[in-house]
Amino acid sequence: MDPTSVIVRALGPAEIKLMRTMLDLLGRAFEDAPTYSGAQPEAFYLERLLGSETFIALAALKGDEVVGGLAAYMLPKFEQARSEIYIDDLAVDEHHRRQGIGTAMIRKLQGLAEVRGVSAIYVQAEKGDEPAIK
Repeated sequence: MDPTSVIVRALGPAEIKLMRTMLDLLGRAFEDAPTYSGAQPEAFYLERLLGSETFIALAALKGDEVVGGLAAYMLPKFEQARSEIYIDDLAVDEHHRRQGIGTAMIRKLQGLAEVRGVSAIYVQAEKGDEPAIK
């Protein structure tokens, strides 16, 4: 697959269906469908979350198919007047991995961070979680 054929979009309040599809993808990728798909929030909750200044959802799309997803939080810091972005979840569908899609989502997040004046982006990686560490 040509990575240029993938579009990475920041999801807004009207994109509940894409958010639900992204949640399903994350559940499959992390082998934890009950957490991501078993009790998804009501539409009004997702609409409010996607409209929030502190939550960022990015969907990687190939045509109409969601092939990747990233969920992050913008955290205001207390020690200085600045913010950081914490990547909570990032996954690419197993049939589309190693094609630059994860990198494209991070690049999109970096662009959003620059526009918002964010000082750092970070992700928590546990020992042995090689994809997250890379």
